[in-house]
Amino acid sequence: MPQLIIGLIYLLILTRFIWPIDLPLWAKIVMAALALVALQFHRWSKLSSGSVFSPEFPRPVVALFNWALGAIVLLVLLQLALDVGLLLGIPFNGGVVSAPDKVRYGLAALAAVAAAIGVHQAMRIPPLKDVEIGIRGLPWQFDGYTILQLTDLHISRLFPASWARNVVERSNKLGVDLIAITGDLIDGTVEARRTDIEPLQDLKATDGVYVISGNHEYIFGYSAWMAQFAALGLLSLENRHIVVDRNGGTLVLAGITDRASRRGGHAVRDLAAVLKGIPKGAPAILLDHQPSDARHAAELGVALQLSGHTHGGLIWGIDRLAARANAGYVSGRYDVDGMALYVNNGTALWPGFALRLGRPSELTRITLRQVAAT
Repeated sequence: MPQLIIGLIYLLILTRFIWPIDLPLWAKIVMAALALVALQFHRWSKLSSGSVFSPEFPRPVVALFNWALGAIVLLVLLQLALDVGLLLGIPFNGGVVSAPDKVRYGLAALAAVAAAIGVHQAMRIPPLKDVEIGIRGLPWQFDGYTILQLTDLHISRLFPASWARNVVERSNKLGVDLIAITGDLIDGTVEARRTDIEPLQDLKATDGVYVISGNHEYIFGYSAWMAQFAALGLLSLENRHIVVDRNGGTLVLAGITDRASRRGGHAVRDLAAVLKGIPKGAPAILLDHQPSDARHAAELGVALQLSGHTHGGLIWGIDRLAARANAGYVSGRYDVDGMALYVNNGTALWPGFALRLGRPSELTRITLRQVAAT
């Protein structure tokens, strides 16, 4: 989190929660110190690995930091709600209204429990989510075609090899036709994550396992990671398309580099070039990590775009903030000028704020259905 936001959160915790409580000064100092340590999680992460995006502490420590940080953020939200209520009560009370300590203790307990639930929801092996999407002009040969979308795995100390192995085992049991991994597979360098990511080499699907980059691949060495994915047997779909043929029916699967490629001299995002030469009348499915450019894809005739990146907004209610940052697309299915867009909540999420409340992770099995062309 930016230091300004952290500073404001800490100031509010100090002035509106810790200081008003009737406790000895030493107890308030201890509480303030613990809150400060928790709020500096990203600074400790940077010290551990050189990057705020890759905490290299033991998994229980990363989970504990996420719980503490999440509890503080939730407590701030609850305290703000309490303060608004107290302000609204002034006209009815005839003066300043204060809350008893037991109310603040209750808010703290609620925040702590909710954060624990949120971290558990974030760390679990995601449940299966079945989605049916109708595509106009889909050849009959592909009616019932299944695609497993994995995205935002963020393999790291929080989501290590054991977690990845369980995801792979659950994915392979589904027996889908194709697996599409839509970016942000890792958090860490190749050297740090080599063992953790190895289970992905066992992913199996009839028509292959395809991968595109997310913005986090660019943080930790794009070229090195794309080479590592290839070594694991994951088929890169960066800035290209393939044609899947079934008994004379054709379906196009295309992929494009993440928006982060616009910086640092990487290949230019050019969707028109990616789609050039596709069979006439064949519906195109696009893998694009971030959903923001969906309208452009719709303009170019893409039938279905699969994206991730938003993590579903993490927490119901404040997920609108993530929507504003992603052209309004944050979770689930959207109709974008006649194109279907599916924004996946993510298989996992960034270990720097691993909290989910009302926006669950998912293994997403997408079944294509034929819709008559108009």
